Amino acid sequence: MSERLNAAQPYALGLFRMVVGLLFAVHGAASLFGVLGGAMGTDGGTIDAGTWPGWYAAVIQLVCGALALLGLGTRGAALLASGSMAYAYFDIHQKAALWPIQNGGELAALFSWSFLLLVFTGSGAFGLDRLLARRTSDAQKRTTERATVAA
Repeated sequence: MSERLNAAQPYALGLFRMVVGLLFAVHGAASLFGVLGGAMGTDGGTIDAGTWPGWYAAVIQLVCGALALLGLGTRGAALLASGSMAYAYFDIHQKAALWPIQNGGELAALFSWSFLLLVFTGSGAFGLDRLLARRTSDAQKRTTERATVAA
């Protein structure tokens, strides 16, 4: 049983990355563009451009979420996303109470830890990172083979 689960791990990780990335990107899009309920459920409201920290957080959410969804630059995007959510938790939510259930910071904590996991695991299956790495590796092999044949 463990062997089957281990074999499926890259695929489960890839699906996890895609779901977390999609949810994060949608959260940012709602705040920036007023879609899907708008910023913080304001029924179509948006965050004013340049407002600290909300607008910057929404841009990070949209961009890093999209990159994570695609599996492109996953580790870097995940590090930035994790840090922004840790900042949101400690600077915004924890002032109200210690525990996330008390201060409304469950989402920030979950996103922060989810993206931190992706920093260490990478994109898993289905990511553009792997596709680009494979193409680069194949191109390097062909170049090496040509050089060997020519010598």
